[in-house]
Amino acid sequence: MKTAIIGPGAIGGLVAAYLKEKGEDVYLVARPESVHVINLAGLKISGVRGETKIAVEAHTQLISKPELVILATKTQDIEGALIENAPFIKDAVILTTQNGLAADVIVARHIPEDRIISSIVMFGSTYLEPGVIVHNFEGSWIIGRALGKGPDQKLIDVSMVLDNAFPTVISENIAGMKYLKIFINANNCISAILGLSMQESFKDLDVSLISIGIWREAFNIISRQGIEMVSLPGFPVENITKLTSMPPQEAARIFSGIMMSLSKDPLYGSILQSIKRGRSSEIDYINGEFVAMAEKNHLEAPLNQKLVELVHAVEETKKFFTRDELLSFTKGLYG
Repeated sequence: MKTAIIGPGAIGGLVAAYLKEKGEDVYLVARPESVHVINLAGLKISGVRGETKIAVEAHTQLISKPELVILATKTQDIEGALIENAPFIKDAVILTTQNGLAADVIVARHIPEDRIISSIVMFGSTYLEPGVIVHNFEGSWIIGRALGKGPDQKLIDVSMVLDNAFPTVISENIAGMKYLKIFINANNCISAILGLSMQESFKDLDVSLISIGIWREAFNIISRQGIEMVSLPGFPVENITKLTSMPPQEAARIFSGIMMSLSKDPLYGSILQSIKRGRSSEIDYINGEFVAMAEKNHLEAPLNQKLVELVHAVEETKKFFTRDELLSFTKGLYG
C-alpha cells in the first residue's frame, strides 16, 4: 500500500522509519527545514529497539496519490494539510493519529466518512530535532471507526501495513477508547508547564497530586454525561476508577511510581515537545476538551481550566514555571 505520512515528528518520523525498514512504500511530507535534513541524513532512531538510521524520501507536499495518508500533524494543523494536499488525497484512506475526537471531525469536512480511520497510539517517542527521534517504549496501535461505518476490508488492509511498525488492534469502539486516552495524555500539561521530563515532574508527590486532581475532575465530568470509556491494551479503565476513588495521597504515590517506570530515557510529553519546537500545542484538544465538555453541560473544571491557561502562558512567553509557582496557582483547585 503506497503510504504518505504528513508530519515527521515523534510519531510520524518513527512510523516512517519502521515501515521503510520493513520494505513498505512510504514517504514523508514535512516543512522545508525538515525535508532538507531528512533527505540529507535520513531518520536516526534510538531507544528500545536500539539505534538505526533509515533513508526515507521527504517532500514539502504530496507528490503522488497515495492509497493511505497517515496524518501525524498536530490537530490544529490538519485543516491546512488537507487543503494544501487536496488534489492528491481525494481517493486515499486517511488515518488520524491525534489525541481526542476533534481530528476525525475536521477530516470529515473534506473526506467522506467511509475513508476516515481513527487511531490511538500506545507507543511512546520523543522528537529531539529534525530527523532524530527516541523510541521510548513499545505499545500497540489501535484503529477503528470513530465516525460512520465503512467496509471492514479497509481496516484490515490498513492494519496489515501498520503491523510492520507496531502490533495493530482493530477496535469496535474506538471512540470510547479515545476518551480514556485523553485521560492518559491529560497529565502531559504538567511537564509542559514545568519544562521538565515526565520522570522529573512526577517524582514529586505534590506534583503528582495535581495529576490525580486532573483525573478526578475530568472523571466527574465524563461520568455526569454518561460517557462510557473503554479499556486500552495495557491500560484498563479501572486504572482511572481506582486511582480517582482512593485517598489522593495514596493515589499520588502509585501514579508517581507508574510515571517513573515508563522509560529509561527522559520522556517528554507531546505538549512540551511542541513548545520546545516553538509551535502551539494540542492543549485545547486534551485538557481543553474537559473544559469544553464542562461548559457545554453547565459544569465546572477549574483545575483543567487553570492548567490550560498556564500552558498557553508558557507558549506565549517561552518561560516555564517553577514547581512552587505551579503549586501556588493550583492551590485549592483539587482535593
